[in-house]
Order: sequence, then C-alpha cells, then structure tokens
Amino acid sequence: MAGAPTRLRAMTEILLTLTQLPLFPLGTVLFPEGRLPLRVFEVRYLDMVRRCHEAGAPFGVVALRQGSEVQVAGAPEEQLEAVGTLAHITSFHQDQPGLLSIECHGAQRFRVDRHSRLKHGLWIADVTLLADDASVALPGDLAPVADALRQVRANLHARVDGDATFSDEDARYDDCAWVSNRWCELLPLPTGTRQRLMSLENPLLRLELVADLLAKAGIGRAGA
Repeated sequence: MAGAPTRLRAMTEILLTLTQLPLFPLGTVLFPEGRLPLRVFEVRYLDMVRRCHEAGAPFGVVALRQGSEVQVAGAPEEQLEAVGTLAHITSFHQDQPGLLSIECHGAQRFRVDRHSRLKHGLWIADVTLLADDASVALPGDLAPVADALRQVRANLHARVDGDATFSDEDARYDDCAWVSNRWCELLPLPTGTRQRLMSLENPLLRLELVADLLAKAGIGRAGA
C-alpha cells in the first residue's frame, strides 16, 4: 500500500515531538531495515516494550560505548553512543511471566540531543531524526561486493531452512546503503566499527569502506 510508509513516518514524527524516546542500549548496532530479535527480562524494559507494542510506537536502539546490557552491581556506568536507530516491534510473545521475546525492524536513524536515566534505570532521550540514506546506485566496480552478498545470503537462507532474515523479497542489490548495511550486519566487526559505519551520512563511502574490509579477506573485488 503506497501510503503506508508515509503514514508510518508521520506517526513516528508526531510521537517523537510529543514525548521523549525510550532507549534500549545494547552491545550491538541496529541498521535501518535490519532485523533484531530480543529477549527482554529486565524490569526497566518489560513495561517499556509492552507500552511501545500496544501503542505501535518505536523505541530507540543505541550501542553501548561502555557498560553492560544487563544491570550488574559494580559494573561500569553505561555510556551511550550519540546516534541510534528507531526499532519497530514486528513480533511480540510472552514466553513466561517476566520474559518477552520480540523481533524488531530497524527504521530511521536519530541523533541523541539530551538523555537522562529514570530512577528504575530506563534511559530516555530527546532526539533529532536523521535523513534516510540517499538512494545511490551501486557503481560498476563495486558490483562484486553485491554479488558476494547475494551468494552469502542465499547460502544462509538455505542453511537456516528459509529464515526470512535472509529472504531476498525486499532486497536491493543495486543500492549502496542497503548492500553496505547488510554486510555490516554479517561481518564480524567490533561494535565501534559498526557504529561508525552506521553513522556515516554518505552511503557510497560506507560501501567503499566495507569493500576495503572485504578485500582484505579476498572477497568482493573484481577478479578475486
């Protein structure tokens, strides 16, 4: 339905202007259009996730610069990255009391302008939505990077018995942002490296950096 993304974007912008965005700090990075499964058991997140699910509202996923995903006595103070991604809940299950299994879809990126921590440990923030990646056609010299991604995803799709995570239904192998983001999810990169790549405004530059990482492993270059 053509008008659905527009209505969703409008709803998201209204929600973000009227209320602070709850944050879910993690030891990983969520990319736009990425999938993120989570098992939620901490009290500070259970109510937040339920409320977001009931309202059809997103929460923000931000990577941890320091600290642990789970509150532990004596652990270093949590420090958050400045750029995160809106997470929309696409699947919600209560496995047992005090345990939720959810799956999220990465949407628009945002910049954290101000953040604070509530008494029970939940982080909330005033954020500014960032522009979506520009649609940049894949240059010919980077076509092998897209071809390698297609092959890897096809192998994973077959190996995990058709897991929708690696379905090509909405694939865009001709788009710099989509190809670079999917590689960033697959490559064994440090969280800090993923964060820097996700935060880049230029999708072609992001893809070129990913291509350099792949080239070191002999992947994704013409003639490799």
